[in-house]
Amino acid sequence: MIKPIRILALLAMLAVCCGFSKQPGVRPPAVAGKFYPADPNTLKLAIQQFLGDSVERAVDRPVAIIAPHAGYVYAGQIYADAYRQVMGRQYDVIVILGVNHTTGGFRGVSLGDYTSFRTPLGDAPVDTELASSLLAEDKDCVQSDEVHANEHSIEVQIPFIQILFPGSKIVPAIIHPPDPELCVRFGQALAKVLKNRRALIVISSDLSHYPDSRNAALADRQTLLSIARLDTVQFAALAQRLDAPGLETRACGEAAILAGITAAKALGASRAIVAGYANSGDVAVGDRGRTVGYGAVVLSSGSSPSDTGVLDRPAPPATAVPLKDTEKKALLVFARETIGRYLSTETVPLARKLPARMGFPQGVFVTLKKSGQLRGCIGHIPPDSELGKNVGAMALAAAFDDPRFPPVGPGELRSLEIEISVLTPLQPVPGPDQIVVGRDGVLLSKEGRSAVFLPQVAPENHWGRSEMLDNLCMKAGLPSGCWKRGAQFQVFQADVFSEAQFQ
Repeated sequence: MIKPIRILALLAMLAVCCGFSKQPGVRPPAVAGKFYPADPNTLKLAIQQFLGDSVERAVDRPVAIIAPHAGYVYAGQIYADAYRQVMGRQYDVIVILGVNHTTGGFRGVSLGDYTSFRTPLGDAPVDTELASSLLAEDKDCVQSDEVHANEHSIEVQIPFIQILFPGSKIVPAIIHPPDPELCVRFGQALAKVLKNRRALIVISSDLSHYPDSRNAALADRQTLLSIARLDTVQFAALAQRLDAPGLETRACGEAAILAGITAAKALGASRAIVAGYANSGDVAVGDRGRTVGYGAVVLSSGSSPSDTGVLDRPAPPATAVPLKDTEKKALLVFARETIGRYLSTETVPLARKLPARMGFPQGVFVTLKKSGQLRGCIGHIPPDSELGKNVGAMALAAAFDDPRFPPVGPGELRSLEIEISVLTPLQPVPGPDQIVVGRDGVLLSKEGRSAVFLPQVAPENHWGRSEMLDNLCMKAGLPSGCWKRGAQFQVFQADVFSEAQFQ
């Protein structure tokens, strides 16, 4: 699997090259090249692609949205799900409610003392008049630049705002701690100064930290259902229940959510629509064992009840039914898109638009060929992750992490052919005579070493069983013939398909 550290290193180099400098009154970007691309064209393309993959839902009059603040490579699609619900509308001012990740001991609401926030897309002007009104209205508000200097939760929202609402001003507000009285006071003050203004409130918050992917989904469902009730007392009580393995917080932006719901309700919000959900384990570069959750929510007026239907994902089949040709094509398209998106924007798509069959856990190998020659091949054999997500992860690994080859370059993708092998679970066999060449993939293990061949490797090389096993021994770093004594064998079968067969 491609390493996130590589992404961060590449982005950091871009940030240095862009030479962001500090100017009086301008808050320079702190996380460009870390949380999102530092190159403006790359950044624009990433946001446009995420917005293109999002779905517009029925919203009467949006008052506020909740969007994550993790790195775009993990959460960019969920940002876009939130911003898609307000796309095309006109706002004079956008108030961004952020989180204090960096400054211990701060208590209150920091509005900063900046005239603008800079990103690779330019400067977003601060509505200093509105900020002054908040300072006068709520004694908890202060103008502290220290709390904003290295904080990312507000900065990461601004590129979306600059692209979708280029004429809007912003007001940055970091609220800490999540004291209900503090949050309600500020929410009421915010509603008062925004009354009769064309305004949007952006609530910046990630969800669960750091359960495994399954427990994250369960905890985040509870949290999002609670938010959809627009009941700050009930939400604050739930936020204290850390009752899942590894769960350190249900929402790091608890204070922003409490204040935002308070303000939104005072401004007419009566319902919530959950527009998107994922956790970092759902992403091709993510670790399913330790995740962060992301939710997109819009708070709006209207008489309809809150809508949380997006959380009810279609159930995958109970067994590994054979893949249809349409499903195979969808996997091949997704594999190519994943590699292409990483090459062009340093981000990756979610596997959520794939058919429900792709949610069944299966092992998979992705093989890349160029002019008929191997260009990369990486796989994951255990059936412990959804097939769709595995295809994305292995496509990235085959393109960028196969140690036998240099990483795929931007100009190469068009010339590559992608092949996918969807695996059955491993089964031990007592000896090599039980292996059927052309039917079985083989995992050989001996003396702490192991190697694997896919079922198609032997026929492609015109090997018989002995020759195949000799080569498998050498692949494992063992002498030819090692398989004849003391080796263990496991076999599997594969449904193998490639782009060539569908052209």
